[in-house]
Amino acid sequence: MTRQVEFTLRPRPRGCHLVTDEVVRHLPDLPQYGLLHLFVKHTSCGLCINENADPDVRSDLSAILDHLVPEDQSYYDHTMEGSDDMPAHAKSALVGVSLTIPITGGRLNLGTWQGIYLCEFRNYGGSRHIVATIVE
Repeated sequence: MTRQVEFTLRPRPRGCHLVTDEVVRHLPDLPQYGLLHLFVKHTSCGLCINENADPDVRSDLSAILDHLVPEDQSYYDHTMEGSDDMPAHAKSALVGVSLTIPITGGRLNLGTWQGIYLCEFRNYGGSRHIVATIVE
C-alpha cells in the first residue's frame, strides 16, 4: 500500500534547520515496516540527514556551503532574482531535494544522532512544500 500527503514547513531564515519533529507531526500513522520518501518542491533549498545534537553542525554546514558556492560571482548569468538565488540553485543541486528513510516498528529508523534537515539557501525562502510518500 502507498499513501501520500503534502504539507508545508513554516518559513525559516537562511541556514540548515532540524525539522524532524515538524515533518513527523505532518505524517499519518506509519506502518510497521516500509519506506518514507520526502521530496521538497523547490529549487532553492534542500533536504538532508545529519547530526541532530550539536547545533554547531548546522551552522558549520551552512558556512561550508556558502564557502563552496559564494554569492556575486562574475560568471553567474542568472542574477535577476537577487545575489542569493543562483547560489541557492547550485546548493540545492549539491544537497538534493529528496530523502528516503526506512520505517521500522512504526517509526522512522534514523540513527541515534540523525535528524532531517531543511537546508534553506535563500535569505527569504518562505514556506516550503513537502510531498511525503509512505510505501508499505
